[in-house]
Amino acid sequence: MSPSPPLTMKSLDTLHNPSAVESGNAAVKNVDDDGREKRTGTFLTASAHIITAVIGSGVLSLAWALAQLGWVAGTMILVIFAIITYYTSTLLADCYRAPDPITGTRNYTYMGVVRAYLGGKKVQLCGLAQYGNLVGVSIGYTITASISLVAIGRANCFHDKGHGAKCTASNYPYMVAFGGLQILLSQIPNFHKLSFLSIIAAVMSFSYASIGIGLAIAKVASGKVGKTTLTGTVIGVDVSASDKVWKAFQAVGDIAFSYAYTTILIEIQDTLRSSPPENKVMKKASLIGVSTTTVFYLLCGCIGYAAFGNLSPGDFLTDFGFYEPFWLVIFANVCIAVHLVGAYQVYVQPFFQFVESKCNKKWPESNFINKEYSLKIPLLGKFRVNFFRLVWRTNYVILTTFIAMIFPFFNSILGLLGALAFWPLTVYFPVAMHIAQTKVKKYSGRWLALNLLVLVCLIVSALAAVGSIVGLINNVKKYKPFESID
Repeated sequence: MSPSPPLTMKSLDTLHNPSAVESGNAAVKNVDDDGREKRTGTFLTASAHIITAVIGSGVLSLAWALAQLGWVAGTMILVIFAIITYYTSTLLADCYRAPDPITGTRNYTYMGVVRAYLGGKKVQLCGLAQYGNLVGVSIGYTITASISLVAIGRANCFHDKGHGAKCTASNYPYMVAFGGLQILLSQIPNFHKLSFLSIIAAVMSFSYASIGIGLAIAKVASGKVGKTTLTGTVIGVDVSASDKVWKAFQAVGDIAFSYAYTTILIEIQDTLRSSPPENKVMKKASLIGVSTTTVFYLLCGCIGYAAFGNLSPGDFLTDFGFYEPFWLVIFANVCIAVHLVGAYQVYVQPFFQFVESKCNKKWPESNFINKEYSLKIPLLGKFRVNFFRLVWRTNYVILTTFIAMIFPFFNSILGLLGALAFWPLTVYFPVAMHIAQTKVKKYSGRWLALNLLVLVCLIVSALAAVGSIVGLINNVKKYKPFESID
């Protein structure tokens, strides 16, 4: 390995695209208007990033969410959250450059955008909400991936010993395996190098969602379906009155989480070529991403609810709403695990870059933090190694994996993450920055409508958070940490 020269404050412009740093020289070729290496992202890669972020395995919990809310409220909330997410994502896309959305100065992160338009303590609040959510998502995805990997072994067990067999397993070894793989993938230097992983993950998400829909259709066609109602689970029959309330709130949180990608929208937009204008490409990618996933969500949620009724499982692939064909159930869970491998990186890379940028600025003379080494890997070409990146990212994955092993609760984690992240990052900041950017007149009709949207979403998020916390407490009481496959 040959060392690259130490990074200086002047060369910090290459941080988001360190591939511009070559052994012996910091040569930036074909630079963009901000002096950074020319971005190569397109509508296709942006759409892949969005779909990877939006279509998570949470899609398979939507039948459970509809069971708590019923046909009317469930479908309405799904569509409403889709519309709100798309609308606010267009507002946020216009804020990538400041003050003008086409010719203004670029902002590379969500915090950077908030700093440009709002400033003050709101920048720190944004960072706390965004990076806290990204850390939470990486923990949640570790949990979810392990559940899918366990389901693969359970599917084989059920096939061999019958559907009534006690086929259970500990998630812990699978969490460790998933964490080990993420340690390797976390050495991918930055968001700009994730396109191939996002495309693979997007294909996987379409695959398992389609399998889930297909199996649900087959169950409906068989006639052996559960009971459904306009208002969901029935008090005194399926749930108690208090459970009905808390689970309904939790279901709203699950749906909110299922659309939460604005957390990384600016980081995705920063990968796009400057022509055509980034905001126009991002809006188009957001429309395709949100509308495509909404179709899948409605199909998964509605057909899944029609199949299982008010007793819909939290995840109808990993909770074994289906046992046969066992090979298809196994394949679907493999697709979930592979998708989560890529989705983990899409969500965690902005946090990695945030920490590394801060450390570079604070200790610009540190060789441990700044020095890059060029390593040739057969068939893969040159790969850059930085010892700080290696140590810090490895420790991060280890820590989040450990936390996941302590709190392995699926639906409650999803709902809580959605409730906490949805309001500030998907609604409040995009609306506040849009008002500042376009100078919406205070107390005008538009100003009142935008602030009403913010208030309503705050109330919904607060209720969803409470419901998720209650669900998490109940799951803690029921959890049995050590079980093995019979």
